[in-house]
Amino acid sequence: MIDVVVIGAGPNGLVAANVLADHGLQVVVFEAQDEPGGAVRSAQVTLPGYEHDLFSAFYPLAAASPAIRGLALEEHGLVWRRSPLVLAHPTVEGPTVLLSTDVDATAASLDAFAAGDGDRWRALYKRWLRIAEPFMDAFVTPFPPLRAGARLGPRGVVELARLGLPSVRRLATAHFRGAGGPLLLTGNALHADFTPDSPGSALFGLLLTALGQQHGFPVPEGGAGRLTGALVRRLESRGGRVVCGSRVASVVIRGGRAAGVRLAHGHEEQAARGVIADTGAPQLYLGLVGREHLPARVRLGLRRFRYDDATVKVDWALTAPIPWADPAIGQAGTVHVGASMELLGAAAEDLERGRIPYRPFLVLGQYAAADPTRAPPGADSAWAYMHVPQGATPDLEHLAERIESEIERLAPGFRDRIAARRLAGPRELEAADANLVGGAINGGTAKLRQQLFLRPVPGLARPETGIRGLYLGSASAHPGGGVHGAPGAIAARALLARERLR
Repeated sequence: MIDVVVIGAGPNGLVAANVLADHGLQVVVFEAQDEPGGAVRSAQVTLPGYEHDLFSAFYPLAAASPAIRGLALEEHGLVWRRSPLVLAHPTVEGPTVLLSTDVDATAASLDAFAAGDGDRWRALYKRWLRIAEPFMDAFVTPFPPLRAGARLGPRGVVELARLGLPSVRRLATAHFRGAGGPLLLTGNALHADFTPDSPGSALFGLLLTALGQQHGFPVPEGGAGRLTGALVRRLESRGGRVVCGSRVASVVIRGGRAAGVRLAHGHEEQAARGVIADTGAPQLYLGLVGREHLPARVRLGLRRFRYDDATVKVDWALTAPIPWADPAIGQAGTVHVGASMELLGAAAEDLERGRIPYRPFLVLGQYAAADPTRAPPGADSAWAYMHVPQGATPDLEHLAERIESEIERLAPGFRDRIAARRLAGPRELEAADANLVGGAINGGTAKLRQQLFLRPVPGLARPETGIRGLYLGSASAHPGGGVHGAPGAIAARALLARERLR
């Protein structure tokens, strides 16, 4: 009999399966799609020779996360590539904010906005480094992270609170005199569904900026699917299996315990030791389990569960790299398009009010400087995404034109280099990965009202579900979205701890 069934072959499910297999358990992963990976996949979807990341694309959290670093995926074919510059955030008339893995280069970019801001970044980054290692350890352990908290010590916990709890606008304006520092931190905070004034947005903005400074924003050579391929190969080398095209219809509950799963075609797979679900919390509790099996606290808690904003994404096949007015931008793998704090604030406010932003904030990726295998010689593959409100049914062609107009402002002649494009809105994203509910990419809002002991429902922020043998190991669980494998690793370790107690 199989020891553990994992539902979903996204990165969290595959990390969980690898951790379990490392401890000698027999593991099978069932995936509804015809290929593994969830939101970590790539394919040639525009023109032959152009490889596109279909969902996630750059992986600072994977590079820093002990849950993934500990798997040594480089031994299974994964090759990380990095662009000469990590990130660029251009302004219309002023200089461009440039994040580099060289702290002096980052500092020089910030000094172009206001003398002394480079030293102010050095000081802020130094404060981050003092808490970075125990923080990342806490990131991949259940809440509350007692061991990591002990390593931080009282001063470290206070320092983390000072850096992370304010809004990103408040943190940035307290530390920088020019516009560059606030743009850099706020652009990174807006990767999630924060506004510049959201409490706690400072932590996400500083986290991504500091990880970029420390590790870069690496990409897998050849496409995001190569990261998934390495996870699958490692699992198979330890006796685990991934079965694609097999949708789990329900979790089998017997005697108040998860005894296995029933597939859509009727087959029942028993699990001697438990089930881990890499699915959204509502899909697991209300779809695969059923309300009648849920503890009262879970039923009540699900009423307050909210997904994050939806997403619209455009992929381009380009005849040549984007012709940025500032050539330095072409050396960055990631570009933030939103030329002022006023524009970033207006776009976030529109989303808060349920409106599609007229001038959207864009996260854009380009590969020529980092991974030339993604396109024919001299060409490039690129992408950009924007957020729209949950429940929106946007006109994709209209939004694509709006997105391209924002890029054209900063790169005249960009449109002339588009050979083909592919559009994906909320419906298309969810159809390709059921965890991207309504186009949400973080498994649930990252705002404070649904973090730590409130994720996914009020409790202890642990993967246990209230049903024996069933664990939630997806981005809906603590610590949330991003390709870092933490929810999967936490769920696997909870199951192993339970087995040791037994």
